[in-house]
Amino acid sequence: MEKLKRYVIFLIGLFINSLGVSLITKADLGTSPISSIPYVLSLNFLMTLGQFTIIFSILLIIIQLFILRKNFKAEHLLQIPISILFGYFIDLTMVLLGFVHPEAYGFKIIYLLIGCVILGFGVYMEVLANVAMLPGESFVRAVSSTWNTNFGNTKVAFDVSLTVIAAVLSFIFVHRLEGVREGTIIAALLVGFIARLFGRYLAFLKPILFSEPSSAVETAEDGTAVSPVIVIGRQYGSGGHDLGKAIAEKLGYEFYDHEIIQMTAGTTGYTPQFVKEKEENMTNSFLYDLVSQMYIYSDEHDAPRDKIFESEASVIRQLASKGNCVILGRCADYILKDRPCCLKVYMHASEEYRTKRIMSTEQLSEKEAQQKILQNDRRRADNYRYYTRRIWGLAKNYDLTIDTELGEETVIDLVSKTLDRIKAAQPSF
Repeated sequence: MEKLKRYVIFLIGLFINSLGVSLITKADLGTSPISSIPYVLSLNFLMTLGQFTIIFSILLIIIQLFILRKNFKAEHLLQIPISILFGYFIDLTMVLLGFVHPEAYGFKIIYLLIGCVILGFGVYMEVLANVAMLPGESFVRAVSSTWNTNFGNTKVAFDVSLTVIAAVLSFIFVHRLEGVREGTIIAALLVGFIARLFGRYLAFLKPILFSEPSSAVETAEDGTAVSPVIVIGRQYGSGGHDLGKAIAEKLGYEFYDHEIIQMTAGTTGYTPQFVKEKEENMTNSFLYDLVSQMYIYSDEHDAPRDKIFESEASVIRQLASKGNCVILGRCADYILKDRPCCLKVYMHASEEYRTKRIMSTEQLSEKEAQQKILQNDRRRADNYRYYTRRIWGLAKNYDLTIDTELGEETVIDLVSKTLDRIKAAQPSF
């Protein structure tokens, strides 16, 4: 039943894909990169866009066979009926959209953008179903896995190659650029980006649609409560790192900060320096989604920053399972939101206090310190909002928010007393 549901979702997504391709094509500003070669051929020969799509898809499948050789599995043959169905869907939707003939450039842009949204949603459904891939994406996966290339870069190179070949064919056939226009570039930039947005904002659908193993609440082997964990979010310059370490020493707990970087580097293959530069460092979520959009098509590769976040989340859960520890930053309050006996703390301070502290600890001028505080807080807030869809520093996300200007002794006392209350509410404590 689960498999059937996934295939139904995939087929619906396939039809939506075809509808998006057809509407983009009807906008008369070019078409999507994957359809650019079939479209140019359909403009110059008697066969339809859907028919050329089928032929082109089967060609990609044959090339995959030569690329993968013994790694070409029976499941790859599923692309053949999918390609045929997709081709017929394109021809059907082209007929259904026969009334679409925009004349004004503004209307062409509107139809193009609507088509991109529809196609993006179709791609999202294809990824959500996770049962098969269209030949274009499967071809990129074959190249990437065979020659160990970066999936995102390979996808970009593939789309560019298709567009260039389509343009060359157009000049050969009619001695002018036809079928490849600005709409092709816009579709290349927007479709994956839109699919990625759908994936982020509709993430709640996956557990509703599919019965996946839930992350059970941790308990000890005898059914009693787990050991306590403290997670700390902090404004830059508030002293959260030093206070977290002091709290851990006072309680006799392990303190985890840079150790998380080392463990993440070991699981991702990235260097510790690369992990450190990318973690909690979201400069612009819009640009990040735009750059990382190609990875939406991959069921095996995440964008580097996403991979780091998921790996750090796994490391944090692993460390938390041992209990009796303090974990600093990295959205740990969200990652462990359902864990019992987990004290979530947010540390903040006035800008004046933080500025003076940074000037002293990092030997910076007042202006440099203020700029660094603003920059780091913004990046942490953007990173937190991007991965949790919650507001960084919002009191309701934490058990305790503390002004660190109260002093180390007061902060440690507040955390210790709050932890005692949480422990008292748990079995066996």
